[in-house]
Amino acid sequence: MAAGATAISLICLRVGAVSGVVPEALDFAFDVLKRETLAKSASLRIERVPSEFKCPECGATVHLTEIEFDCRECGGLMILQGGGGELELSHLEIINN
Repeated sequence: MAAGATAISLICLRVGAVSGVVPEALDFAFDVLKRETLAKSASLRIERVPSEFKCPECGATVHLTEIEFDCRECGGLMILQGGGGELELSHLEIINN
C-alpha cells in the first residue's frame, strides 16, 4: 500500500437511511470479503445517517435512520425532505509495521 500500511484495523462507513444499503447485509458481506486482504482482521463500524421526513397533514418533522412513511402524530403520509442518501467512507485506521 502506498502509505506503507501492513494492515487495516478499522473501517468506518456512513450509511444513509434512503441509500438503498442494508447495514446488516453490508456487515455480513464485509466479513466474507475482507478475507485474504489487508483488512482481514479489521472491524467495520457503520454510522447510520438519518433522513428528514415531514408530514403535510400536521406539519410534524422527524429525522429517521429507518424508512418510515406513516406519521407518528396523525397517521398521515410522510414525505422525504432530504438527507440520508450517503454511502461514504468516513475513515479507516491502518497499521504500519
